[in-house]
Amino acid sequence: MPRILIVDDDQAIRRVLRDILEFEKYEVVEAVNGTDCLVKLRQGKFDVVVLDIKMPQMDGMDALDRIAILNPETPVVMISGHADIETAVEAVKKGAFDFISKPLDLNRLLITLRNAQDKSTLLGEKKALQRKVNHQQTPPMVGDSESLQQIQATIERVAPTDARILITGPNGTGKELVARWVHYQSGRADQPLVEVNCAAIPGELIESELFGHEKGAFTGATQQRVGKFEQAHGGTLFLDEIGDMSLQAQAKVLRALQEHKITRVGGTKDLTVDVRILAATNKDLRVEIAAGRFREDLYHRLSVILIQVPPLNERREDIPLLITHFNQQICKEYGVTPQKWEAAAVTTLQGLNWTGNIRELRNVVERLLILSEDQVSLADVEQFVLPAAAAPDERALRQLFHRFGSLAELQAHIAAEFEKIQELTT
Repeated sequence: MPRILIVDDDQAIRRVLRDILEFEKYEVVEAVNGTDCLVKLRQGKFDVVVLDIKMPQMDGMDALDRIAILNPETPVVMISGHADIETAVEAVKKGAFDFISKPLDLNRLLITLRNAQDKSTLLGEKKALQRKVNHQQTPPMVGDSESLQQIQATIERVAPTDARILITGPNGTGKELVARWVHYQSGRADQPLVEVNCAAIPGELIESELFGHEKGAFTGATQQRVGKFEQAHGGTLFLDEIGDMSLQAQAKVLRALQEHKITRVGGTKDLTVDVRILAATNKDLRVEIAAGRFREDLYHRLSVILIQVPPLNERREDIPLLITHFNQQICKEYGVTPQKWEAAAVTTLQGLNWTGNIRELRNVVERLLILSEDQVSLADVEQFVLPAAAAPDERALRQLFHRFGSLAELQAHIAAEFEKIQELTT
C-alpha cells in the first residue's frame, strides 16, 4: 500500500485529506509542521510527501530544502493558500514535484499523487538496479588459502547480523573488499554503503564530513551539509583507516554508536541515525591506545568481530590465482585478449617479497602485460620486475643506521647474531 505523508498545521485539512486518501487505498501519516515532517521521514519511507508552505517552527520551503538533502528520491507535492506564481516557481526549482493552490482540486491532487507515486517507484527501481550493478561489479575474493577461507566463512556468519566489525591488516591486502562483501551479504544490501577514508580528511574537517554542519557553523559553511552518518542511514558506514581519526572525532563516533544519535557541527538538535559500522586500520590499535592516540572504549565498541586480513607473503599459494584474475581483469579493461603466462614467470613472482601486498601484485601484472610481447615470460619478469624488487630499501637502511649509530656498530651487531646462530647449530 502506498504511503503518503501529509504535512499541514491545519488539522481540518489533514483530516479531510486522510479520509479521501484512505478511501483511495493509501496509507496516510500526518505531521503538523516541517520539523515533525523530518522526524517522520527519518522514522520510515514514504512514496509521496504533501507539504504545506505556511507553518510554524519550520515552514514548507525550509522543509523542502531538508528533504532534498535527506530524501532526494521522495517526490514532494507543495500546497498553499497564500502563494503566488513566484512561490510556485521557486518550489519547483528547489525540487518539488508539483504545486497545487488551496482550496485543493481533489481530482487534480489524486492525479498528481499517482504520477508522483509512479516517479517514486521508478526511482526506487533504478536505485535497486544500481546497487545490484555495484554488487556485481565488486571484485571477487580470489584465492583458496586457508586464511582466505576463514575470512569468507566469518563474513557468511556475521554479515546477516548488525554486529560491528573491525578489519585489520597491512595496506594493500584488501580490507575495503572485505567490508564491501560484508555489506552486500547483509540485510542492508539494498541500502547505501558509504565509505570514508579517515586518513585522507584533515583533522579539522573530519567532524563536518562525518556528522555534517549547519549553515554558518564556521567560516566557509555557506550552506547546510549532510554528513556521512546521515547519508548511510539504513545502510552501512565504512570507516577506513580509523586509527588516524582525531580523539575529538572518536568521542563523537562513540556517542553515535552508543545512542544512535548525532549532532551536526554548529547544530543543537539530535538526529537519530540507523547505520551499521565497519571499520578498518593498518595500525595496531592496542599500541595506539597505550600511546593515548586511540580511545579504548571506542576500540571495544568497534571490535565486536575482528577480521585479520593477512599480508600476501603469508598466502603465497593464492598468487597464481590472483595473477590469472588480474590478467583477465586488466586485459578486459584494455579490450584485448588475456595473455598467456610462462609457468616459470608465475613461479618467480610467487617467490618475491610483496611488501605492497595485493595492490603491488596487480600493478606488477599490469606492468608485465603492457611491456611484454606475445606472452609474459620469465625474461620479462627478470627485465621489468626483478631489478626493482632487488633494489635496496633505503628507508629500512636509514632506520638501521639510526638505531646503531654507525656502520661499525651495525657490523658488530650482525657478527654477534651470526655467532649466536653458530652456537645454536653446533
